[in-house]
Amino acid sequence: QVQVMQSGGGVVRAGGSLRLSCTVTGTFDIINSMAWHRQVPGKQRELVATITSGGSTNYADFVKGRFAISRDSATVYLQMNNLQPEDTGVYYCYVRTIVRAERRRHEYDYWGQGTQVTVSS
Repeated sequence: QVQVMQSGGGVVRAGGSLRLSCTVTGTFDIINSMAWHRQVPGKQRELVATITSGGSTNYADFVKGRFAISRDSATVYLQMNNLQPEDTGVYYCYVRTIVRAERRRHEYDYWGQGTQVTVSS
């Protein structure tokens, strides 16, 4: 069993900052990639940022220079600075774990429960 628990989020004024956290617990051998996605009103869920097990990061153009993804063992963070009203939405943590069994790597994907971020103008 693997659990993915998010925390953080809330309401902030435009230009403000928030930090999201997501911790993975349970049975697995490796946490491979971790990422943050979001679903803003009227749009489909979209990728915000990713971080690999080696620490390489990638960002969507609309958050470059404002958001920073980082990880520490089984926790991934999203530091969000200079938030704007268009950043309002539900933010989801995504995790890919690996379990080694029978000389094979088995990959499993998990999502957090979602966290509301509201930015007022």
